[in-house]
Amino acid sequence: MSLLMEPPDLPPYCEEDLSPAEAARQLAQLNAECVKDCKRCELCQNRIQPVFGEGNPRPKLVFVGEGPGADEDQQGVPFVGRSGQLLTKMIAAMTLTREQVYICNIVKCRPPGNRTPTDREMETCSPYLFRQLAILRPKVIVALGRPASQTLLVTKTPIGRLRGQFHDFPPPELARPGLIPAKLMPTFHPAYLLRSPGEKGPAWEDLKLVMRFMGIPIPARR
Repeated sequence: MSLLMEPPDLPPYCEEDLSPAEAARQLAQLNAECVKDCKRCELCQNRIQPVFGEGNPRPKLVFVGEGPGADEDQQGVPFVGRSGQLLTKMIAAMTLTREQVYICNIVKCRPPGNRTPTDREMETCSPYLFRQLAILRPKVIVALGRPASQTLLVTKTPIGRLRGQFHDFPPPELARPGLIPAKLMPTFHPAYLLRSPGEKGPAWEDLKLVMRFMGIPIPARR
């Protein structure tokens, strides 16, 4: 399978500008009918439950990570473990809340041992994400880490070269009627920032670029 060869039994892309209530309904339907019982790849064998995503159904800003961990697998909610707690702080530093944004992952099931998803797993699961984005219609996407950034931009460029600047989404390879243009900012994954706290400064610079683009005042440093 490739990003250009999607399974034929998935619903068509949403091409409408939906109300928040209708967007929430369509997201719930996509989860219930396609994701909840998905067995397209081996990740289904060890999961407790898929982790679809949560947040504002019509957000201006969407955060996309690589995949759920143990805490997320248990609770069915994205980014609730240690890296999720850091992400919540990052969102708060932007003077936003989790309820104002939408948070999801490339793959919806936990990879064993929290390993990085394989290319095959991301290719298999990414059509769900693209349909989420078609419903959500964000103005900005923050891609957290290398797997999310490279999948969304269809590139093998290292995250260190991708971050620090906006990219156009979708790239030509992912052009679909329902995927409206958005600005994509790659940055470091919170799990990486926990291991490498010296990179928190560059990550904050990335988020400040997002804030400026969205017209959000940057708070004075305390």
